Amino acid sequence: MKIALMMENSQASKNAIILKELQAVASEKDYPVYNVGMSDEQDHHLTYIHLGIMASILLNAKAVDFVVTGCGTGQGALMSLNIHPGVICGYCIDPADAFLFSQINNGNALSLPYAKGFGWGAELNVRYIFEKAFSGPRGEGYPVERKEPQVRNAGILGQVKAAVVKEHYLDTLRAIDPELIKTAVSGERFQACFFENCQNKEIEDFVRGVLA
Repeated sequence: MKIALMMENSQASKNAIILKELQAVASEKDYPVYNVGMSDEQDHHLTYIHLGIMASILLNAKAVDFVVTGCGTGQGALMSLNIHPGVICGYCIDPADAFLFSQINNGNALSLPYAKGFGWGAELNVRYIFEKAFSGPRGEGYPVERKEPQVRNAGILGQVKAAVVKEHYLDTLRAIDPELIKTAVSGERFQACFFENCQNKEIEDFVRGVLA
């Protein structure tokens, strides 16, 4: 599983803390982690709006399998990611959230709050969240006897989202302000992750065109 970590301007100073905990958990599974957002407050400037665009491009191009993101409250990033096709993002404030999202909803992104409630021992909470998110099988249901309807409903939700967002994925990107797209894909570490792992030629050509 390839994991992308992306953070925006208001919480960029915490990137090193979050990256350390994510890498500690992911390394035990040999999961590569790509730090594609802001690494500090002086890095390429991003808002939570850019995070949604970045996540959707990486996930739809199958450049990564999972995105870890967030903002001050975690709510803005959550909404930004979930408006895009192919992205199912959950909100996570503690390890139980991560476990239940993994087992019941089985999406491909998590949004965490990095300011609200981020106090003493916050790095421990973050590590335990990642342990629950990335350890063991996913989509097993909770409680286990509820697995069948939970898996069915998760699938139905995906179908409903696909029906609501009827345009071809690239058409949705083309409908967005080009300057937002350009800012979202201009970061060096984002580009390294995307071009190294992209499995969709159409999306790759689109991104190259934006950067040209």
